[in-house]
Amino acid sequence: MTGRPLVWRGAPPPRAARWAAVAAGLTLALGAAPARAGGVLTVCTEASPDGFDVAQSTSTVTVDAAGLTLYDQIVRFKPGTAELAPGLAERWETSPDGLQLTLHLRRGVKFHATPWFTPTREMNADDVVFSLRRQHDPRSPWRAAARTGFISWGARGLDKTIKSIDKVDAYAVRLTLDHADAALPNHLANAFVGSVFSAEYADKLMAAGRPGDLDSQPVGTGPFVFRSYQKDAVIRFAPNKAYWGGPSTLDGLVIAITNDPQVRVQRLKAGECLIGANMRAETVPSFEGTKVKAIGGTTLISGYLPLNTEKPFLNDKRFRQALWMGFDKARFIQSVYGGRAAPAASFLPPAQWSHDASLKDRYDPEGAKALVKASGYDGRELAIFTRIGGSIDGKRAAELMQGDWARIGVKTRVQMMEWGELLKRTGLGEHDITFLNWAGSGDPDGVLTPNLSCAAIAARGNRSRWCNKEFDALLDAARGTSDQTKRAELYVKAQKLIYDEVPLIPSVYPQNFVAVHEKVRGFVPNPRADLDLRGVSLP
Repeated sequence: MTGRPLVWRGAPPPRAARWAAVAAGLTLALGAAPARAGGVLTVCTEASPDGFDVAQSTSTVTVDAAGLTLYDQIVRFKPGTAELAPGLAERWETSPDGLQLTLHLRRGVKFHATPWFTPTREMNADDVVFSLRRQHDPRSPWRAAARTGFISWGARGLDKTIKSIDKVDAYAVRLTLDHADAALPNHLANAFVGSVFSAEYADKLMAAGRPGDLDSQPVGTGPFVFRSYQKDAVIRFAPNKAYWGGPSTLDGLVIAITNDPQVRVQRLKAGECLIGANMRAETVPSFEGTKVKAIGGTTLISGYLPLNTEKPFLNDKRFRQALWMGFDKARFIQSVYGGRAAPAASFLPPAQWSHDASLKDRYDPEGAKALVKASGYDGRELAIFTRIGGSIDGKRAAELMQGDWARIGVKTRVQMMEWGELLKRTGLGEHDITFLNWAGSGDPDGVLTPNLSCAAIAARGNRSRWCNKEFDALLDAARGTSDQTKRAELYVKAQKLIYDEVPLIPSVYPQNFVAVHEKVRGFVPNPRADLDLRGVSLP
């Protein structure tokens, strides 16, 4: 297997095709080529990154601030799509038995030179081996140094899939697998898993007893070089003039952390920010007649409510079904998304191949009351964890759920917290209920395994804390074949099992909006909903 796309074979699914057409059209409308070099691009985002060691994160905010700015991935996505393309690996192939994946690396890639590190060599196999082994090897000192662990690596089960990571020569790396995994190249395109770090820099930090500097003074090969971070306020970058993919024409990049959605709108309309990430749906009409376009559409995002199945009553399938049946998604969509979302029944979004469109929502308040009674629910109060800020009004959303569930006899309380705190506490299982979005990356395994597999519990990715051996067996079988038709059949069965057992409630398929000022050239939106600023310029 080489670097050809593994996501859609032949013609892409209709919704995915429409997204690609929209992305291409918007690229042309906004300008596909720079008029001249220069200018500082300011991007407004809604929250602070977890840090700059993206391998320790699962947040799209961190991908925007670090994953696609500071780093390159082993495999990358073709702009505007979820199709795989060569990244730091120019090509790759899988052995006939599916148990070896060999990566052939790009030559001439340079690491960033910064005040805290001057590289003495180009990127090579040593860096790829280090970047993967530090996540994989339980004896690695980098595992002990990681604040939160390498969540995505463990949640995707890669610690069990991969037996060894070996240097073949200076520009080739071989992954030997315990069992075949058709989704592995897609995982290596994920910024949380496949980002490449400098082994030389890491050795320097570990020898000095400062491994944490990898997270605060980052070094990558990406299109931008880290300059400074004022916590919860602003991140500054310089263009990487030695970037292998062609240097940016920008003079600089600034990420302005702007939690208040209305302030983001005003900054965009005033031209203080030229791109606004993850805009709330209700703010879209405010850009009409301005120099800012709200680019949006159906993406690979699913909204969902992880139900902590280790908690009393939530460990009863009847009670979980009651919560689903008591949740008025139509009202939720109008109140929280301004109508710019669709009710979800499958955890996989419609744009994802293998999505099961036969599953239907199950709103039935009277039936829900009966199931609550049958579960023996004793009236205790359940905690709904929700974030401050974000792409929706979390307080309003939680209070709507609270009202819906009160009508079926279930008591809840709303607990507000910062985004990083919510991710940490729900990863540890301190919640009863929370609600999140998950952005897929083109392969169903990248949605199902990190969120619902047994292995993902210990990795703090499975916030439902649901372990089902039948479900895991379906995922294992799907990864074990490269036949996409067979894989799709297995993922349909997996979706039906989620639907029946309700470890989580699929809530909505939201439209994702990025606000882009007319000055911006070359920005390509993508169905994964993160920001790829390679190729973006200003006149």
